[in-house]
Amino acid sequence: MENGEFKGKTVFITGGASGIGRASAFAFSSVGANVYIIDIDEHGGKTVTNEINASGGIAVFHVADVRNEHDIIHAVEACVRQFGAIDFAHNNAGIVISTTTLACTEEIWQKVIDTNLKGYWLCMKHELLQMQKQGFGNIVNTSSISGLIGRAGDMPYNVSKHGIIGLTKTAALENADKNIRINCVCPGAIQTPWVKRVTKGLNELHPMKRIGQPEEIANAVVWLCSEDSSFITGHSLVIDGGRIAGEW
Repeated sequence: MENGEFKGKTVFITGGASGIGRASAFAFSSVGANVYIIDIDEHGGKTVTNEINASGGIAVFHVADVRNEHDIIHAVEACVRQFGAIDFAHNNAGIVISTTTLACTEEIWQKVIDTNLKGYWLCMKHELLQMQKQGFGNIVNTSSISGLIGRAGDMPYNVSKHGIIGLTKTAALENADKNIRINCVCPGAIQTPWVKRVTKGLNELHPMKRIGQPEEIANAVVWLCSEDSSFITGHSLVIDGGRIAGEW
């Protein structure tokens, strides 16, 4: 990446209070970007921004629910008032509720889809309105390998992550001639608080014999926002240690 290309620019990160979003906030700050985090986790969000500010970076936290369009409008407007523009956005907020097609209830479906798919659409809508006004911008969405393959017993999450890839491709085509690029990352299992809670033995599912670290995803997000990836849009970047490459 070109030295200083992020300095003074601003990234808008959803779900930045923990996991991949937290790592993304630190990664963008480390290359000189202003960081604007939104999350429903006020304690976690403030902890991240306080750490970035204490280390010499510039970060702001804003409590917002991605399922609520009013919250997103307000957050985008506040970010622009603070920093003048949204150069980059990393849409990452999401939840996991695993259940089968038959066992899934309407309540579970609505909760997962509202957060993981509607939330991404609302964020992209208002980020893009601002970026089109500016005449430039770059968005990276967090999907998953679950957006590329079927996963029995994980239906609503699986569907939502497939949907994010569809949103990414469609919006990328709609904005390709507007100096705006839109891509997504598709992680395998990543060492986040959620993974620690729900399962063991994930290392063996990956040919590299380990799961990924949040920083490995964050670094890819920064790269997709850099000029080093300037001819890439509408792409789904798999970062999974070879997990879905094939039989092994």
